[in-house]
Order: sequence, then C-alpha cells, then structure tokens
Amino acid sequence: MTFIANLAAAAILCATTTFALAQDRSVDVRFPPGATGTTLEDRVVGRDTILFNVGAEAGQVMEVALSADNTATYFNVYAPGRGPGDEALAASENTNPINAWRGTLSMSGTYTIAVYLYRNAARRGERADFTLDISVLGKAGGRSEGDAAGGPDFLQAAVGGGNTLNLRARPSESASVVTRLINGQNVRNQGCRMSEGRRWCRVATLADPGYEGWAAGNFLVEGEGIAVSLPEEPPGMSMPDAVEPVAFAPGASGARLKGRLDPGDARSYTLDARDGQFLTVQVLGQGPAISYRILNPDGTVLLDEMMSDRDYRGQLWQTGVHAVQVMNHTANVADYTVVFGIE
Repeated sequence: MTFIANLAAAAILCATTTFALAQDRSVDVRFPPGATGTTLEDRVVGRDTILFNVGAEAGQVMEVALSADNTATYFNVYAPGRGPGDEALAASENTNPINAWRGTLSMSGTYTIAVYLYRNAARRGERADFTLDISVLGKAGGRSEGDAAGGPDFLQAAVGGGNTLNLRARPSESASVVTRLINGQNVRNQGCRMSEGRRWCRVATLADPGYEGWAAGNFLVEGEGIAVSLPEEPPGMSMPDAVEPVAFAPGASGARLKGRLDPGDARSYTLDARDGQFLTVQVLGQGPAISYRILNPDGTVLLDEMMSDRDYRGQLWQTGVHAVQVMNHTANVADYTVVFGIE
C-alpha cells in the first residue's frame, strides 16, 4: 500500500510539475499607423499558449491566417472578456481552409487570438515557428464607450513611475502630440473607440489651459472631476539630451550598452535597420523605474512611451535610422542596461 501511495503521489507531482511548465504569454498587437493589419512572427513550444490581443469594433471584419513549420499548430479566436477555457468564437482546426478565419464582429472590445500546439505535439514538447497575419477591415463606427454608453464621466491617467501619457490629435500613434498628461491627472471622458488594434479615448483636460485629444485607453482608469495642479511645462516634452549611435560587432546581430541618466534626462540611441526586419529592445533598470519609446526614421512613433519592465519585439516598416529614446522622469539617478537586436 505504501508503494502504491508513493507511486500515486509521484504521478500527481509529475502531472503538477508538467502543468506548471505551461506558460501563457500575452502580446498586445499594434498595427502600424494608418494600417488595417499586421504580420507577426513568433514561436510556441510544448504546452505554452501565446495570446495576441487585438482591439476592434462591432461591424468590422477580422481576418486571421496562420502558417507554421509544424502542422499541429492552430489558433482560437475569443470574443472580448473571454479566453482559453471559454467557448471560442472560432477554432482554426475546424475552419475551411484550416488555419484561416474571417468573421464579422458582433461587439466592440479586445479580441484574443490564442496560438497553441495540438495535444500530442504539446505533450511531446514540440515547437513551432509561425507567422500570424491579422487584419481588421471596415470603417470603425462612432465612439463605442462613454457617457451615453454608461461609462465613467471622468478618467484618470495611470502611467506610474513619473511617466506621462501622450494626448494626440487623432486616435493614432502617428498623430501629433497635443500635450502630455501626468500620472493621476483627471480628464473628462468624451467616448472611446478602437483604432490600429487598440482602444483610444477622446478626453478633455479639466484645468486651464484646456486641451482635447485622444489617449491610449490601456493607460486610463476611472477618475473624478477634480483638477490636479500641473507643472508649468508638461514633463517629458524636451528632446533627449544626448544621442549615441549603436554599433554591432562584426558578424553580430545585437549589442548591449550601459548608461546612466540624471533626474529629468533622456538619451537617444540610433541604429540603422530595414523595412521588414525585426527589432528587439530591452531596457534593464538597476534602480528607479525608467521608460523608453521608439521612433521611425521619419519621426513618427513606432512604439509609444512605456515602462522599462516591458520588452519590445516588432517588425519594422521603414528603412533608415531608428531612434530608441530612454527617459528618466524620476527624481533619482537611474543606471540601466539597454539591449538591442535586429534580425
């Protein structure tokens, strides 16, 4: 009996360990400014699942196509508020043709596309390199959320770490910046909509001078109608204080550089890359939280400002010198390491 009990316990432990190895990785999909879709390349291994999150509006048409070097690779599409374990809107193992789906969306929100390996392949720990094409077609409708839809009257910028939130002229990362909102700043909600695969909200500031514009919805939480004291000049508006070209060693596809920023300082790293290549950026902070953003050769925004605890990997759509701007909005000196990769 003791042997059987120990054997059963070992089996349970083994199953638990195997289950624990499964990892769900989430990727927020962003379309290039003005584009209706994007192409992503990635790898899924064993029991892991990669969740691609895409914003879209009711009435639009979503198209998803998957190609992989392992025929046991499939995807499920989930409606807003649902995910693995819930009923799927589409399962690519059943589509005709397999791994291609096109559907008209019935509700506005963030849809999830889960890429995974089928049972036997997952259990064997196989891997698959894949390409995922995602498009959202059709004109976005009116504002999908807001006062009229029962949303909060006021929203609040939630960026943390001394960062700021860009208020743009249009719901696009390529649009000009009207002003920047500081963390905790309350704004009036004028309605939200989906654009370029993410949610944007039109808001108005409460304090003089007044500004109106569009802010990324994932950095907004429910607020209140109380104006906060603002600095004379919105933080983060100045250009980087230093520019440092990035040079890869002969035959290398990446580089690692160390830096230090005083409070309020910024540094721009420039590197040459081609349309269609993939850029990877990691900013490893060794002190206070800092942030970074990436600019295209023509000055438009490739990646809006985000915290250094999140890595970036994405496909480029312009050829030329790209700029990675590292910023320290904190009141302390920040030491960091920045890692670049181009493939």
